[in-house]
Amino acid sequence: MKLLLIKIGKAWSVLKRDGLWSGGKRVIGAFFALFRRVRSGDVLFISNGIGDSARYRTVYAAEALEQHGFKTAVTIQDNPFLVSYADQFSIFVFHRVLYTEKVARLIERIKALGKEIIFEADDLVYDPQFLQSMAGYADMNALERKLYENGVGGEILADPYVKVCTTSTAFLAERLRERGKRVFVIRNKVSQEDVKHADEVLRTVAKDPSIVRVAYLSGTPSHNRDFAMITDALLAVLAKYPEMRLVLAGPLDTDSRLQAFAARIERVPFLPRAEYFALVAGTDINLAPLEIGNPFCEAKSELKWFEAGLVAVPTVAAATGTFREAIADGVDGYVAGTTEEWIEKLGRLIEDRTLRQAMGERARATVLEKYATATAADTEYYDYLRSKLS
Repeated sequence: MKLLLIKIGKAWSVLKRDGLWSGGKRVIGAFFALFRRVRSGDVLFISNGIGDSARYRTVYAAEALEQHGFKTAVTIQDNPFLVSYADQFSIFVFHRVLYTEKVARLIERIKALGKEIIFEADDLVYDPQFLQSMAGYADMNALERKLYENGVGGEILADPYVKVCTTSTAFLAERLRERGKRVFVIRNKVSQEDVKHADEVLRTVAKDPSIVRVAYLSGTPSHNRDFAMITDALLAVLAKYPEMRLVLAGPLDTDSRLQAFAARIERVPFLPRAEYFALVAGTDINLAPLEIGNPFCEAKSELKWFEAGLVAVPTVAAATGTFREAIADGVDGYVAGTTEEWIEKLGRLIEDRTLRQAMGERARATVLEKYATATAADTEYYDYLRSKLS
């Protein structure tokens, strides 16, 4: 009953955020995922839903493994046949899975068979001590908060049988190693379908050279605090560059001071994946602000940079550890740690169209080489998985 109430709470939030049509399609998609066929194989990825996190950490992760000869499948924890899958796979990757009675039975069966369990984390949601650092937690409804009250999958991570984790960033890897786990950092990657969408978009995209569209693409309302970190910088560049247009996509509450530039601000609703890439490709500069020093933000991956890079759009990103590691500052993107740096680096890109194009192309080359499932090269991880299949 608890899990059902949590799901109802999340569904209601999706409908409020995306509207009845778009949100309804996502909710219906989640329902039909219950009955998605699962064929036997080597590795089974299990998640608690079908959102963006599950897309990158299960669906795309499975696609990358398939490129290296592994037979994989993806399911959600509500699947009515979940426990029976213990007999059909050798390795089980648990991503943001709530510890329910059904999940407990699956885990006990896996243990009895002596098979491998891997805990997968792309955020700090497994540890309730970090909830106060989590933007948007205070705005969740009571049903959504129940998802996090014990940490998402914290019971699985605490099980001494579970000795290995995968994660998306070096910051998270260190947190997990503190718990005595062996950790593989598996970066988020775009799928082959994403690359196809991007290629199609780039063949047809046209930009107005008389304006510079600077975009912030928010996936959830929890990014309000991140965006607030660059409000002063945006006010400064909007005042200095009349050719600048600010594109705000997805749910976002903004500072009232931006109303002075309302005629130059474009609001776009939450978009499906293919339309999202078309939107990004039609912009000139991508923004990726985060609260530097906030543990939840330091844990975030570089996907806001590489999604824009896939369609050759340069990014100015917060100087978190992850972005500093991913971006060659001034080469395939910019990182900024202060308001002054945001103003300076945005100004360079707004003023210089050639720089924007060159930086965007270099970002795209980096993404296709290092951040695509087709070119994934997590060799040490693959070797470990093969050792569990032999």
